[in-house]
Amino acid sequence: MPNVATDTRAGKTEPRRLRRRVRAGRTLAGLIWPQRSLITHRELPGPGALEPGLWSKLTFITGQQCARCGLPFEIAVEPDQVCGACLADPPAYDRARAALIYGDISRDLVLGLKYQGRRDGLGMLSGWMGNAGAELLAGADLITPVPLHYFRLIWRGFNQSGWLAAALAQSSGVRLSVDTLKRVKATPIQGNLSADARRRNVQGAFKVRSSRLKLVKGKRVVLVDDVLTTGATAEACARTLKRAGAACVDVITLARVAGPRTATI
Repeated sequence: MPNVATDTRAGKTEPRRLRRRVRAGRTLAGLIWPQRSLITHRELPGPGALEPGLWSKLTFITGQQCARCGLPFEIAVEPDQVCGACLADPPAYDRARAALIYGDISRDLVLGLKYQGRRDGLGMLSGWMGNAGAELLAGADLITPVPLHYFRLIWRGFNQSGWLAAALAQSSGVRLSVDTLKRVKATPIQGNLSADARRRNVQGAFKVRSSRLKLVKGKRVVLVDDVLTTGATAEACARTLKRAGAACVDVITLARVAGPRTATI
């Protein structure tokens, strides 16, 4: 029968061996598949996702912001201050938060995820979103992404908002439902549309699946998307979720435009 001392030493040694193997595996993986920049795709000299010069070009939203839409304020305000646009026309969602201002580098991060399927930075990007939306996640019952229409999902092969939602759910521990919402209308791409045109474009575009109605009713839902521009899509989804009985709908995105909700990209 093995003695206790030997078993204890073995128990302490085994985790060390495991850690060494993991480190060796990471080193080997780095040699076979070098870490590459999410923007330029160049090999990086060390751990990280961007070249040092690109980090300084990212604008993280860390200061005071509108309590509703998350618009950054340029001056000191009261903690629960709401911007003029939200006072004049309150959004259908309750609160929105974003990690980054939509600029040249954050745009490239979004496009790399959206059109190139770059999932290698997903943990980092969703981590930023989790920090930005920590208050929203703390009281959430459910995370769900903005859906793509079936035809666009088939054409693209994935929903980048679904990836972000899944990563955010995993890190936060909040329940995930990737198919709560269904896009029932194939809307044109909104890139060049005005704020009013975007609202008309997504009117009646979403519904809650009948199999998910019980999941939504009375719950605090966090809606996840890649970018918040005018908020037309987020508001259309929020209205749909609230009509289905959601108690609250908050929004977390990777990036948002710097201007008010009437601004476009």
